[in-house]
Amino acid sequence: MHITGFVPYIHVENVLESQAFYEKLGMVLDSRFGEEGDPYWARLKGKNSDLMLAKASGRVDPGVQAALFYLYSDDLVGLRNHLLDQGVQDGGDFGVGETGWPRSGQAFTITFPYYMPDGELRVHDPDGYVLLIGQLGPT
Repeated sequence: MHITGFVPYIHVENVLESQAFYEKLGMVLDSRFGEEGDPYWARLKGKNSDLMLAKASGRVDPGVQAALFYLYSDDLVGLRNHLLDQGVQDGGDFGVGETGWPRSGQAFTITFPYYMPDGELRVHDPDGYVLLIGQLGPT
């Protein structure tokens, strides 16, 4: 016996806002439930990825998010430029131990840590969830 899939399922303040953010990363809406202007649930799909969003019953505090998501891209520079072109804020450098996570999405400067020598991009989604996006191999 083994699992056949693993899909993150996160609570967000606004399903449509989060949907729009993850669509900037190339995901597409698979299904959504609730009122047209205020859905309570959505599922997005991307290449080798899935994500479910559920409307939170209250404010989502970005400072206490206990989940970190690790993604992969074959072109971090292109992805970061695409996000900035789509209106995601440029967060500049993000220091280790830095607090005060933004409420709106930000894409930070690409870094080159020892475990991901071809680059890693830190992105914060609208609810403060942290996405680390690694590049496996040069572009």
